[in-house]
Parts: sequence; C-alpha cells; structure tokens
Amino acid sequence: MKILITTDLYKPTVNGVVISVLNLKKGLEDKGHEVRILTLSPGCRSFSKNGVYLIGSINTSVIYPGTRIKIHCPHSFIDELISWHPDVVHSQCEFSTFGFACRIARECNAPLVHTYHTVYEDYTHYFCPIKPLGRFIAAFLTRYYLKRTDAVVTPSLKVTKLLRRYKVKKPVTIIPTGINLHSFSKDPGQKWIGETLRSFDLTGPELRMIYIGRLAKEKNIQELLQLTAACSDLPVKLVIVGDGPVKNGLVNLVKKLHIEDRVVFTGMVSPKSIGRYYHLGDVFVNASNSETQGLTYIEAMAAGLPMLCKKDNCLEGIIEDGVNGWQYENAEDFKAHLETLIDNMDLKRRMASNSSLMSHKFSIEGFAESALKLYMEKINKKNR
Repeated sequence: MKILITTDLYKPTVNGVVISVLNLKKGLEDKGHEVRILTLSPGCRSFSKNGVYLIGSINTSVIYPGTRIKIHCPHSFIDELISWHPDVVHSQCEFSTFGFACRIARECNAPLVHTYHTVYEDYTHYFCPIKPLGRFIAAFLTRYYLKRTDAVVTPSLKVTKLLRRYKVKKPVTIIPTGINLHSFSKDPGQKWIGETLRSFDLTGPELRMIYIGRLAKEKNIQELLQLTAACSDLPVKLVIVGDGPVKNGLVNLVKKLHIEDRVVFTGMVSPKSIGRYYHLGDVFVNASNSETQGLTYIEAMAAGLPMLCKKDNCLEGIIEDGVNGWQYENAEDFKAHLETLIDNMDLKRRMASNSSLMSHKFSIEGFAESALKLYMEKINKKNR
C-alpha cells in the first residue's frame, strides 16, 4: 500500500505529533508499505529527500512555540505525489499542509484520514486572552477542517468526547499513538544512574518524583511545585526534566515556596537520552489537563514507574488506580498516595511491574496495525 502522511510538524522538532508521525511511518514501513511525507521545511528553502517533501516555511513561534507556516509549495511536489498515486492520505495537522492533503486525496480518489492531535482550546492563551472566544474559534475551525475528511482518528476517548461537544459529524476512531517501548524500558545501568544522581545531588534517601516534558503554562507544573511544598514533612524530592518558556517563572516560584532543597531542574535533555532519565525517578508525576493522550505517561510506564497524575479523561486505559498508580484529585489525595508508596515498598515494586506490563499495548506494531485496518475500511468504502 502507498501511504502519504502530511504534517506541519516534523524533525528536528520534538513533540507528540512528530513522535506519532515518525512511529507510524516506521510501523507501516516495517510491515512492507511505502510511506512518503509532505511537511514543512525548517527554513525558507523547499527540497525533497528520501521520500520526504519539505515545503519552505517561516517561523511563527510568536503565535505558538515551535510552529511554522508555509510560504510557497513547488508545483512539482504536488504533481509528483499525485503521479505516485497514494492509496490513502493521512493528514496530521489542520493548517499549512492540510489543503495539500485534501487536493492530493481528491485527485487520486484516495480516502483522507485525519488525526486530531491537539486540544486547541487549552492553547488559545498564546493568541487570544479571552478564553470563551478562544474556545469558540477552536470549535468552529475544527468543524470546518474535519468535515472535509473521510475519517477522523483521535488518540484517546478524551479527544473523541471533545469532538462530539464540538458537534463534529464525521466517524471517529480511537487509535492511541504507539512508541518504541525498548527505548524507555532499557536499563541504562547502575553506573550511569549513580553518576547522574550524584551530578544533581540526588543521592539521598528521598523518594524521587520525576516530571519529564516541556515547561509550558498548559502543563500546569506550578501545581507540582505547590504539591511538593504541601508535602514538606515527607522525604520527597521533585526532579523536573526539560525546558520551556515558563522555566524562569517556575524557578522563582520554587524560591517563593522555599523548596529550593526539594526541587531539581535538569534542564534540556537530548531526545536520544530521554529514555534514561525516567530511570532516575521512583514515581512519575504530572499535573497537566491539556494532554490528548500524553506520550510521557506511556514512556514512564515502559520505564517501569508507578504513576501519580492529576485525574484526566486521557488517562483512561493508562492509569488504573491501585494497580499501576493513582489519579489524584486534590492535594490531600496526592500526599496520601505518596505516603503509601513511601511506607509500602512491595506495593511500589508491584505497581512498577504492572506499569511495564500495561505499556505493551502501546507498541509501534500495534499502532500501525490499527491504522492499516482503518485505511482498508476507507479504501473499500471508496471503491464501493
């Protein structure tokens, strides 16, 4: 089968959309299918290489960090992809490359499948200070784009419910993003762990809570700092791995809460090394409510970490309370669960083992199989 994936986001950017695209591409190719990518170039020059077509673009980080917008797409790119005649077009973003996905699918009589990755109403603070207006714009644009597709994919039930609230009429299929489980389950070795813990002064007996991800407003990391302060009588430390636009604000909040001795910022970590850093923690913590699936949750599970995360619909099928961790609802919940982990090491070990086992359903192979099943359904429907 020939599959064209279109996306505004691609390497070297690192985020959930890019990981999803790369892992889907790998999974499909491993099964013998031919995949090409139409995306945006990291600069103004358009070029193609090894089946990836990169359209010249400009930086639009002033609207949202890491984003770009096309300036001109060579006609030869679109003509070549139409001549290649994909069996299915799978779009991943709603803006610059979406129109090309629609055109190529139409010219080739191929189904257009679209994955809706982002809860835009959680990000409207970047360009619209009035939250109800931002929510209205997000819903309107979502309906506008998705009505042009043949099928919609979401990574979780949370996003499916959101689209129903937006009154999207298209059929929706839930396909969780798969990850390279081995990258996170692989033990980095006691030598590396010991050296890294010493470099961050984390060799004490405290329970290490670890957060890994972008430091942005929508990630609600300030709540983790406040919860750490509320647990001042417990032997715990919070390790924050990553960087982002709110880093300075978080550092100032640490000082304001007088928890400098309980919080460690590691700074930015290479994507190739990030899997190792999960093994520095004893429990994975997250307070975000803006995730559509939250790949870091699955990465933490693959690394064999108990989970302690803010209650959210995206965690259905990821965290089972009392089995591989808990979803907390308030500070009292959070502290009580930490105390349980501190006092019951056998439970901590069981939860770690359960997390590892439960991560297996999020493999790249399963991801590709689910996508292929949907592709065939839509292709058969087109043929009929």
